[in-house]
Amino acid sequence: MKKLPDGELELMMIIWEAGEPVSRIEIEEKMDTDKLLTAGTILSYLSRLEEKGFVEREKRGKMNYYRPLVEKKLYLKETGKTILKKMFGGSLSNFATALYDGEELSSQDIEELRQFLDSKKRDDAL
Repeated sequence: MKKLPDGELELMMIIWEAGEPVSRIEIEEKMDTDKLLTAGTILSYLSRLEEKGFVEREKRGKMNYYRPLVEKKLYLKETGKTILKKMFGGSLSNFATALYDGEELSSQDIEELRQFLDSKKRDDAL
């Protein structure tokens, strides 16, 4: 699965979070207000996402609604694995070091990591 460019990914995140088909107008309303994208640009991104098989367009009257064809969890998993492999040689410790080198980990961060590792350890034991 290919990594999406930032603009297309921003739209996909909005579509995934919506939980139901959304129109271009609804997407535009949920976009970061710091980004000034025209309706035409948003439609171009949506068209590319449709061509790539990420969304499906459904016409309802005069409006088009878009729903995801790719699950967010699957996309994040595949993209994360690719980044981990390409940039960190597949090493989780190299990745964690790059993220937190020189910075303090909060107790919440440490607890979340501990819970994640414990759950993976349990899964492997089964």
